[in-house]
Formats: sequence, C-alpha cells, structure tokens
Amino acid sequence: MIASDLLDVPVHDASGTRLGWVVDLRFVLDGNPDTFLAHARLHGLVVSPRTRTSFMGFERSRVRHPWPIAPLMRWWHRGTFLVHWPDVARVPVPEDGITPERDAVVVLRAGYTCYEPEL
Repeated sequence: MIASDLLDVPVHDASGTRLGWVVDLRFVLDGNPDTFLAHARLHGLVVSPRTRTSFMGFERSRVRHPWPIAPLMRWWHRGTFLVHWPDVARVPVPEDGITPERDAVVVLRAGYTCYEPEL
C-alpha cells in the first residue's frame, strides 16, 4: 500500500456511520537515521468531516498568516481529528477488488479515540 491509497478515502465508524475523509497521514521517525533518514512509521490518520482537501500546512498551531487564509482553513477544517493507527480496523487493499464503482472505505474500531490534529 502507498500513502495515496489512503488519502481522500471515506472514513466510517464500526457501526457504518460516515465520519469524513482521510485528508492527511501522520508519520513518526523511529530510531537513528540510516543513509539519509530514519525509518518512518504510520502514526495515524487525519479525518475531516467537512472537506476532502488537505490543511496545506495550516494545521500547525502557530500559523496565523496570511490572513484571511489561515483562519479560513481552520474554519473549513473544524471538527477534524487525528485517529491513531491502532484504532483503524480496516483499510481498503487492492486485493479486495475495490473499483471506482465499489467505494473504498476506512473503518475505525469501536471505541476509537479522537485527538487534536494540530502539530
């Protein structure tokens, strides 16, 4: 699976209720760098209930400019949350026979926890 397989995919809870779309992925760098970078591990998914577009970097807590774009992006993404990777129950995989006619869906485990998406 590649990162773009998860972006813009609908997210549902365990009961099938649509929560939004995956708009970003969060990674953690583990260990010492090898040749160029440390190994990246998927930490979680950022889910937006209102839009399928990314934050374009405006999720950083201290970004306030350019005005009015920064406040507009925060308003547009209100309700957005981060869900940790262990709370994801199922992701679409090509072997499932997912086609554009059959909607790919990310399903969260029952009792998942929402976290603030700010960096």
